Amino acid sequence: MKEKKIVVDAIGDTCPIPVVKTKKAIGQLGGSGTVVVYVDNEIAVQNLSKMAVQKGYQIRSEKQNDQKYMVLLHVDADAAADHAAEEEPLTCSAKVSRDLVVAVSSSMMGEGDAELGRVLMKGFLYALTQQDILPKTILFYNSGAFLTCGESDTVSDLKQLEAEGVEILTCGTCLNHYHLTDQLKVGGVTNMYAIAEKMTGAGFVIKP
Repeated sequence: MKEKKIVVDAIGDTCPIPVVKTKKAIGQLGGSGTVVVYVDNEIAVQNLSKMAVQKGYQIRSEKQNDQKYMVLLHVDADAAADHAAEEEPLTCSAKVSRDLVVAVSSSMMGEGDAELGRVLMKGFLYALTQQDILPKTILFYNSGAFLTCGESDTVSDLKQLEAEGVEILTCGTCLNHYHLTDQLKVGGVTNMYAIAEKMTGAGFVIKP
């Protein structure tokens, strides 16, 4: 039987989309086979290589030109199943700290004037994008949910952080309470158990 082969075009995709597309393609193999991925940056190649090592896949990469890399993953289903390497969370930047979590419980920073509080919160989230070390995760709950939704002027900064490998999560109960479920613009939805787990498991929690 001819081995199945799937080609993935991830040119122009930012992290973690190339890895997500590749994992989906591997799932579509239904067993052993080959996945060929085209990306346009070295970080994507590194992330795919890390994933392959963790999963026990064979991998080789080739730089075809300044804006195109080919990554070939050979999946041997039996070998991958026997591989014992522990999978680590994907990050897209060496700047991301595995020990740091930011917990945002309000759309405002501090107490006092509401307008000033909103300006300060926007400034804080922008300042995070400029740090040498980024948090692993930013959690949004209660009125902090507004910052990841709709026309919030913080969404662009949060998308930049997400592209750098920062996990952005918003409380689903809070989205429902504020009728924001269909307006989420960045990151994913989480629950209070996961929020508690991430906060208690962190080395440091910052609450602006």
